Amino acid sequence: MTGRLNSAQPYVLGLFRIVIGLLFACHGAKSLFGVLGGVDGQGATAAAGTWPGWYAAVIELVGGTLVLLGLGTRAAAFIASGAMAYAYFKVHQPQALWPVQNGGEGAALYCWAMFLLIFTGSGGLGLDQLLARRQAASSGKTSTGKAPVAA
Repeated sequence: MTGRLNSAQPYVLGLFRIVIGLLFACHGAKSLFGVLGGVDGQGATAAAGTWPGWYAAVIELVGGTLVLLGLGTRAAAFIASGAMAYAYFKVHQPQALWPVQNGGEGAALYCWAMFLLIFTGSGGLGLDQLLARRQAASSGKTSTGKAPVAA
């Protein structure tokens, strides 16, 4: 059973990355374009250039899209994780100690999910992997066959 689970690991990690990236990008789209209810539930958008809301929305949309596609996953996840850590400690944590008390569960979860992707990379199904295989094939190098995550 462990062998089967280990062989599926890159693909499950890829699915995890896709879901996290999609949900994260939706937060940015909500704030920037007013879709999915907007920032106030009525379709309002964040005013362009306002700190930190508009900048956070840009990071969410661009970072989430890159993570979703698996393109520059580690760099995008690094920036996104930092943005969510900032959001948690600057916006939520001053309200109360625990995320369940201060409304910061989403920020904390996104921060840690993106932090995980910094170390694991895109997993299977990502453009990073596809581009690396194409580059290796065009240069005549063979793949090392390493799995993105060691168990």
